[in-house]
Amino acid sequence: MESSASGDGPSATTAAVAAAAAVASSSSGPSTSASAFSAGVSGGASATHYLAKRVLHGSAVQHVARGHFRSEHLWEFVLCKGTSLELVVVGEDGVLQSICEQNTFGIVKDVGVLDWRFKHFGIWPEIEGKEILVLLSDSGKLSLLYFCCQMHRFIPIGNIELSKPGNMRDQLGRILAIDHDSAWVAISAYEDAFAVVRVGRTQHVYGPNKEIVEKAKIVHAVYKTSDIRGTVWSMCFMRTRCSMDEYYPVVAMIINRKGSDANDLSMYALAANDGGIQYLSGYSEPGPLALEIAEIPQLDGFGLLFRAGDILIVDLRDPKDICCTIRISMTGSLVGEQISVEDSCRGLDVDDDVAACALLELRDSGNNIMMDDSCMAIDGADNPRSMKSRVICSWSWEPDAMRGQPRLIFCLDDGEFHILEFNWDTEGLKVLPERVHRGLPCKPLLWMDRGMIAGFVEMGDGMILHLEHGRLVHRSTVQNVGPILDLAIADYHGEKQDQLFSCCGMCPEGSLRVIRNGVNVEKLLRTEPIYQGVTGLWTLRMKRTDTYHSFLVLAFVEETRILSVGLSFNDISDAVGFQPEVCTLACGLIADGLLVQIHSKGVKLCLPTSHAHPEGAALTSPVCVDWYPDVTISVGAVGHDVVAVATSNPCCLYILRVRPLSSLQYELYETQHVQLQYEVSCISIPEEDSRLRTSCSAFGGDFRKREGNNSAAEVDVRMFAVIGTHKPSVEVISLEPDEAFRSKKWHATQV
Repeated sequence: MESSASGDGPSATTAAVAAAAAVASSSSGPSTSASAFSAGVSGGASATHYLAKRVLHGSAVQHVARGHFRSEHLWEFVLCKGTSLELVVVGEDGVLQSICEQNTFGIVKDVGVLDWRFKHFGIWPEIEGKEILVLLSDSGKLSLLYFCCQMHRFIPIGNIELSKPGNMRDQLGRILAIDHDSAWVAISAYEDAFAVVRVGRTQHVYGPNKEIVEKAKIVHAVYKTSDIRGTVWSMCFMRTRCSMDEYYPVVAMIINRKGSDANDLSMYALAANDGGIQYLSGYSEPGPLALEIAEIPQLDGFGLLFRAGDILIVDLRDPKDICCTIRISMTGSLVGEQISVEDSCRGLDVDDDVAACALLELRDSGNNIMMDDSCMAIDGADNPRSMKSRVICSWSWEPDAMRGQPRLIFCLDDGEFHILEFNWDTEGLKVLPERVHRGLPCKPLLWMDRGMIAGFVEMGDGMILHLEHGRLVHRSTVQNVGPILDLAIADYHGEKQDQLFSCCGMCPEGSLRVIRNGVNVEKLLRTEPIYQGVTGLWTLRMKRTDTYHSFLVLAFVEETRILSVGLSFNDISDAVGFQPEVCTLACGLIADGLLVQIHSKGVKLCLPTSHAHPEGAALTSPVCVDWYPDVTISVGAVGHDVVAVATSNPCCLYILRVRPLSSLQYELYETQHVQLQYEVSCISIPEEDSRLRTSCSAFGGDFRKREGNNSAAEVDVRMFAVIGTHKPSVEVISLEPDEAFRSKKWHATQV
């Protein structure tokens, strides 16, 4: 799904410049950036070309999906932003934490999730326990993706060709729906056509030596029809009482027939006998304009028909005999009214002109926010005061709802949030409404786990809300800079680093923002809050010649953990061999393949296993050697073939080295030690390669003369250590075995 640059470089750039100039010239007001841009384009034959050094990805969220993409035990969420998608999780503090963000081929039109976690175990090991993300884009393909933890991104496992790339009205690729069993996907065009796709998967074919001969793949069958004769507004799968041997699956659709002023609810199904899509029945209730249809989870055969001003609960268990059971009115007064319930809405007399006006009415959303709170009524009595038909702009079902009690949260176009709780008992279906919040209208809306609600404003910042005691409490903000209506460039305090002042959004969500060039930080790992304070971090290589680090050592107050460094971070503490229940003071690579840990009780030499690193020892457990002093270690450092540690009370400095005893046996032994007058506060041993030399004159003092030359001789800087004391002083000492801690300028340098 990674996008690639296409088109001829100069021509594409010229077209982009011309398009940007056209936008700038159509600006309603003066703009410094627009005028400067137009002047640059008006150069005629000498066209100016631009190189994009940084790209600000779109931040407006159009589609959302939730699922278990990395693990079957973790809820995660996908935000679709035009030509990119972002995987996020929500923390306990209500802040969205980005896992990864990647580009896609084409603009994402709709998104869904296939729940294959508990199906076909052993068939496709890479995707077991994970849900599959389904993307519908203007590329003309239905893409199935799974999250690869090693690659840290979504990887396509199947692309189903539906139509040619583009946005033709009669080409499939506008809306998708997924059935409850995650076996069927419905895709509609803007008008006249839709299709149902049966999706499945094969398993790996293994050879006699358990090698993969043929990889698993996605299999599918597409059933199309172009006999709708109308515009598709919404659709969903419905579980009905129809026999699977007769009609399956069944799809409910909201369609505006050509030449009609109203929308009707139509039922289509795949006929088992001939494999064709057949029209079953239609339903049209007098009243407001029908907008969307949704299946009620856990209540097979019941659906919600969202209309302009109300919600109808329809019984679709018999798709050829559809009836309405409950009507929920959203045409309430601005000061509130008594809630009432009517079990049937047959024979409702509602003016169709009022419904049409409700869709066309233009109003200042800023004034709506300042209005007094209103409540939702279920078939309430007529109110002589100000009445207004309100439209649902977004909705979401509660994940993991209680059995038999599904709950729906929805947002009205005036910013009110309501929750509907459905209960089924011996007396039938009951609906309990509750208003929980009033704010900005959101689209889309997503009910997350742990009572978190994510609402994304079309032209403003989104928000994360938390459901507490029947009310939504604001927890955090999701930044959205789009749409950018105008911008100007200005130098930042003469630092020669320009920044953009941009006009974003519209009233009341409009804002003036500053955009600066920078480097994005990608969060790769976040541990649970189970550790008691971080005291140190180190990155280690397995060999000194390695280009990249292999280990990340985390020291906590009473614990040490080691993570592997790569496309993913895994805890490999047991395979490395470091003492886990102590706080690490220092660590490092003493020789290729040998790691050293220094803690308050001693020094530990470790040879990791191949589980920790491919070049480790082929053993079940690491090889470890310990060295313990008589007193507590306060500070230490690891260098090439040498370890320096200092103790307090008495203040001593020890030099340790390592020597091999056999192929996998090593000894850590003391070569020198000296008692100091002052306690050591820090130690540093240079780690430069032995080929890199430096002049001893850099230290100043009376150095050894070699070959009769009185000039400063070149020495190996790794044979020196710099120690700081609490005197305070800084001293440079030699680590050569025959030097016996000789100082090249032994008197302390005061700091």
